[in-house]
Amino acid sequence: MDAHELTAKTCIPCRGGIPALTEEKARDYAAATPAWALLEKGTRLVRRFEFRDFRAAMGFVNRVADLAEEEGHHPDIAIHWNKVELTLWTHKIGGLHENDFILAAKIDRLLEEPSGSGVTAG
Repeated sequence: MDAHELTAKTCIPCRGGIPALTEEKARDYAAATPAWALLEKGTRLVRRFEFRDFRAAMGFVNRVADLAEEEGHHPDIAIHWNKVELTLWTHKIGGLHENDFILAAKIDRLLEEPSGSGVTAG
């Protein structure tokens, strides 16, 4: 699976009652989103971003929020002036699902768009 395959998909609602991805399977998916780190024994997907200033960071967060609403899948977001940390995991199953990697790949794609400028580190 690569990032292009993930961005071609849409997040599907997760109603719970299904197992989270195993750490091994999460690592397979993570290969398509290499800028993201697998944490907490493969149950969380995290990426930190640094922007030139607060306005650029907030612009990015707003675009992530719009994307998350479109996908019906929402990251945990921490903002510290020009730094943004996104944490993805599927709360209903207590770990990672394919949806988390779909959203990660689509967030990465946001940075490739002209309005994604302003990021100084990934």
